[in-house]
Parts: sequence; C-alpha cells; structure tokens
Amino acid sequence: DREFPKAAIEKAGYGAVWRGQKTWNGVAILARGCEPIVTRRELPGDHDDSQARYIEAAVNGVIVTSLYAPNGNPQPGPKFDYKLAWMERLLAHAKELYAAGVPVVLAGDYNVVPTDHDIYAVRSYADDALLQPEPRAQFQKLLRQGWRDALRALHPDAALYTYWSYLRNRWPRDAGLRIDHLLLSALAAKRLAAAGVDREVRGEAGASDHAPAWVEFKEAGGGRSSRASGSPRRGSAGRRSLARMSSGARLAGKSTAGKTLTNRCSEDFCAIRRANKSVGPPAANPTKTFTVPPAKSRLRQWASNACYQGKSLNR
Repeated sequence: DREFPKAAIEKAGYGAVWRGQKTWNGVAILARGCEPIVTRRELPGDHDDSQARYIEAAVNGVIVTSLYAPNGNPQPGPKFDYKLAWMERLLAHAKELYAAGVPVVLAGDYNVVPTDHDIYAVRSYADDALLQPEPRAQFQKLLRQGWRDALRALHPDAALYTYWSYLRNRWPRDAGLRIDHLLLSALAAKRLAAAGVDREVRGEAGASDHAPAWVEFKEAGGGRSSRASGSPRRGSAGRRSLARMSSGARLAGKSTAGKTLTNRCSEDFCAIRRANKSVGPPAANPTKTFTVPPAKSRLRQWASNACYQGKSLNR
C-alpha cells in the first residue's frame, strides 16, 4: 500500500482507493474528479484469506468492483482449489449485489477464458487453469444470475483479446486470450452505449501483458455520455473522460508512478466512462470505508450519490 503512487494520481486529477500487496496481488479503483467511496476491501466468505484480490466502491452513481481472481496454475493442486473456492465466494457476493437493484460493474481480471471463441488457439492452453471446465462453468453461473458480459453484448462475434503473454512472440502473432471482463447488472446494462479493448496500449514499450477493456454508459436520463479530452497520448485510454478501475493484476509494487500515469491503462486498468458531468475536486474528508455487507437500501443510497463529498454515511 505504501508504494501506491497516490500523490501522482491525485496530481493527474483522480481520486483513488486501493488495496496493495507485495509480489503479484493488488487492486484499485480510480475516479476522475472525485473520491470513490469504499464499500468493501475484501471478498466475503473467508476471513483467513489475506490476498489483495478485491475492492468495491461507489463511483459517480455506480457500484464498481476491481477484482483479480486467482490464476489457479498448476492444476490440479492447491492453487486450483483456491481458485475455485474464490470464484464460489464471488458467485455468492455477486448474487447479493445483483439483487440490490442498483447499477453495478463487476470489472477485473477473472483469469477465465469463457469460451473457445475467447482464445486464439485452444490447444496451446489445453491444460491451463484458465480454460478448465470448472472455472468456465462458474463464469457461466455468473451470467445466469443476470450479469451481462459488456464486450460480448456489443461484439458477439469479434475476436476480442485482453491478454497476450510475453512468451513465444504472442503479441506480434496476435495470440491472445480474453480474461479481463466487465459484467453489468441490469440497471447498468440498460445504460450501456459502447464497449471495447484498447489493444494498441499492449504494443507500447514496457507495457503490461494486458490491454485495458472499457465500457461507456449513457446518461441516466438517456443521453449519450460526454467525451471530454484526457491524456494527449493517442494510444492512451486516458484520452476519454473516464472513471478508472483496476482489473486487479499486479497493480501494487510497480517501480515508477510515471509508467502508470503515462500509459494509463498499461498496468491492467479497466475503465468505465463517466456517465455524468464533472462533480468538482475530491472531497477534503477521507474516504469512508465499510467492511460489512450493505443492505439493499444502503447500496441504493451509495449509488444514487455521485461522490458523497464530505458526507457522513453511518452503518
């Protein structure tokens, strides 16, 4: 947590909440012009799980998650068992979030290739945990809860990838996988205007092996969301007016803040385009944190307020 580039991100105009960990794990949510209000810092269901893989916050009228599901390799084995158990916990919590009847985006690195259509060649990864029947079935259970896969909803037949391994020249060969997903609740899906992958970011020097996936929402009243200019770099997803969320992979412990801010999404940031106009600078008060499961009414209260600037929300 201490290595998170908070000052540099604030200077760029973003509020942020995060949960970091040494080595691979770390998740964050960034919001331009306001402070995300944390609703959860961990996935419920296992008090002994200390891995930094989940964070959840209210941003600009939407409940947003940043998740980093376990990879699960090698399989079979304890890492694969942990992956399946973690996904079961996600299924249980996602069911509660969906039932709350508020706009929700379940965004992050799920480490699941949903179907054979989401990978360049199945044979190369046949024994990989990302393609095994059990996690694929769990992903389908999420969809059966009502969650809408934003990318596939708008691009059902496209060869869409979000990850290209550094090994075996896979980026130049376009040998990719789609493992970063944005799942939308019913109210969020009604406002879906656009979705895509900024794959050009993957080709930048020193880039992550993931490319940013993003969604754009319509205004709550039905109009198209605004498109304000952001970063002047054409290859950066920061050129849009966005509230950003991490997809969970390897956010903590990076060596420089400059790389995170220059590439914007190169450290596995997913993005959700802002649906409302700017609400001004971040609030002076610290971000309020809630670690108990919120009731439906409480979730609706959080989601209906753009940024809760300085307001006290009691449990």
